[in-house]
Amino acid sequence: MNRRVFLATAAAGVAAAQQSDTPEPIRKLRPMLAGVVPISEEERAARREKARRLMAENKLDAIYLESGSSMYYFTGQRTPGQAVILAAKSKSQPVWIAADAAKSAQALRDLGVATGKVGMEEQVRFATFDGLRRELPAVECVSGTPVVAGCRVIKSPAEIALLQRANDITIEAYKAALATMREGMTQRELSANISAAFRALGTGGAAMAIFGKYTAFPHGSIQPQQLREGDMVLIDDGCSVEGYQSDITRTTVFGKPAKRQREIWDLERKAQDAALAAAKPGAPCESVDAAARKVITDAGFGPGYKTPGLPHRTGHGIGLDGHEWTYLVKGNKTRIEPGMCFSNEPTIAIYGEFGVRLEDCMYITPGGARMFTKQSPAIDQPFG
Repeated sequence: MNRRVFLATAAAGVAAAQQSDTPEPIRKLRPMLAGVVPISEEERAARREKARRLMAENKLDAIYLESGSSMYYFTGQRTPGQAVILAAKSKSQPVWIAADAAKSAQALRDLGVATGKVGMEEQVRFATFDGLRRELPAVECVSGTPVVAGCRVIKSPAEIALLQRANDITIEAYKAALATMREGMTQRELSANISAAFRALGTGGAAMAIFGKYTAFPHGSIQPQQLREGDMVLIDDGCSVEGYQSDITRTTVFGKPAKRQREIWDLERKAQDAALAAAKPGAPCESVDAAARKVITDAGFGPGYKTPGLPHRTGHGIGLDGHEWTYLVKGNKTRIEPGMCFSNEPTIAIYGEFGVRLEDCMYITPGGARMFTKQSPAIDQPFG
């Protein structure tokens, strides 16, 4: 047997062993990426043109981006160690340079930006920011968020289609993984099954799993947990398609739900419904948080961010980042517009007992908010 045949045979054996170890609900899954349409270069060019209009409105001469989601948004590339300058008055392609203060300063001079204002995208490192200030003392380095977030916060139909696919895949992964629950399973085992389900569906993804009293902690716990009859089970996270993220939480119970578990779950669902109804074009973002929080407070929890109750904001923007502008939180008076996308995730946290979070993402249409996914109808029916 030659080396190539040996390696092929060994690889086939490993794959077969892995397949046999994979739970049946996950083995049945098939990839769901057929027909995915990436963002076109024409759309990226339109984004850059919108950025130039926003630069003019905000009196910026250029924006400066380093490797990350905003670079990808405008260029289709994520290049470590590189930076991109988009000038307000230039119709040329973005200028690529090494993410180095001296070289970036020279590129700005070459673009005619030796004075004025440059908007720094929020992922730019402080060393670069500080170096540019030293290299170009006549240039004022300011926040680029009004331009960058001003573009990214409104999603196009193509972006919404990619977000929809990511959400669809996440639901199928969750369905398969929850079907593998068994007495004594650890939270790590359930998380591993969720990751395996995402791989079977053709994408990378993950989710934390939390059991019992630890479901009251919004971001989980590293404490070892084993699944027992009657435990609350919370899973939360998602996957990405062409960089666009999903973020879904399901809370259910392993076994038969107790009366109190069902009552709190039903209250959480009412809070999520209230947020969905409040998310209308023209409404301030904070009003969505207020609507969900009122349902929970009126039931005797809180008030405000106090626990037992809702200890965090009701939602965040979602797109190329799992958490991005803008936020459904008290004090945010930004007006909701068609094309915005948010998570809708009020939580009821009762420390020492359990917590419930239902999270679905929604997109705004002229007629109001629509969910990417079907809401859970009941504690023992996480997917309907």
